[in-house]
Amino acid sequence: MTATSKGRARAAPPSAAQIMRGDRRALARAITLIESTRPDHRVEAEALLEALLPATGGSIRVGISGPPGVGKSSFIEAFGLTLIAAGRSLAVLAVDPSSARSGGSILGDKTRMERLAREPAAFIRPSPAGGAPGGVARRTREAMLACEAAGFAVVLIETVGVGQSEAAVAEMTDLFMLLVQPGGGDDLQGIKRGNVELADLVVVTKADGALAAAAARAEADYRAALGLLRPVSKHWRPRVMACSALEGSGLEAVWRAIEAHREAFEASGELARRRAAQAQAWMWSELRDGLTAALKENAAVAALATRLEGAVAAGEITPGTAARQLQEVFLGTAVGGRKRSARS
Repeated sequence: MTATSKGRARAAPPSAAQIMRGDRRALARAITLIESTRPDHRVEAEALLEALLPATGGSIRVGISGPPGVGKSSFIEAFGLTLIAAGRSLAVLAVDPSSARSGGSILGDKTRMERLAREPAAFIRPSPAGGAPGGVARRTREAMLACEAAGFAVVLIETVGVGQSEAAVAEMTDLFMLLVQPGGGDDLQGIKRGNVELADLVVVTKADGALAAAAARAEADYRAALGLLRPVSKHWRPRVMACSALEGSGLEAVWRAIEAHREAFEASGELARRRAAQAQAWMWSELRDGLTAALKENAAVAALATRLEGAVAAGEITPGTAARQLQEVFLGTAVGGRKRSARS
């Protein structure tokens, strides 16, 4: 136990050894620590992640997105149960929309994936998007590393939905899977071309019952559409397939496609190159977020920003000039240099 600033004792932070042993409670506490915005918690989280880093990298990282109503949770539950039946373990990081009042996640993926949540080989962690761009929680990358260190063979990241989420999740995973509904041409019209271009795997859901024929048509339409696009990687041509979470059909084929993608990327060295590039992009993202937060908390910047906002709104100064003046004040105070005078 450690003492808090108010004198109360709190549980010690989870250790790297506990997480690497597969302790689920320690993993859950670690992700809570990772997601905390308290400065002291950030220091603890960074130290924990440094200790876990040697044990990361062994999982298959899969991002999943799709429009509302496509059945992401139903697919993930059925797919996860299929993997577990084959002897694999699975962690699901499900990013939910955030409540406007509490800031917490409002869909509750453990409730929506009740059967999967009961499996010892599965770990489900819903996290609020918290206003983060792209429908991905800011600390999803770090939570993914913690799950890898805990020994999960597959880590699935489910995003909020269609929008910027595709690009965001594609930048932190090995394979990006886009789920689409039966609907053929109409469905193609409803999803931006850029989202389809990012997909390594397009899966048509609900391919059962009365929708089976429509799903087959949609599968053919997407295969034709992808055939017109230039593949992102020369080592992998995106695939299209259909499945049914209700009947459990097509799920093993989806896994075989994921395995084939992994094998192709490992054999060509592209997996290592992609992950290295993602880690570098992550570093710059952290730097931007950190500098933005520090700039907003700077007293001199805050004082000047109030005046400059009014001047920009009144058309007395361009936004670019105002931004430059704020940067100069921030840099001058941050490094102890001479501040240049700023015109109001």
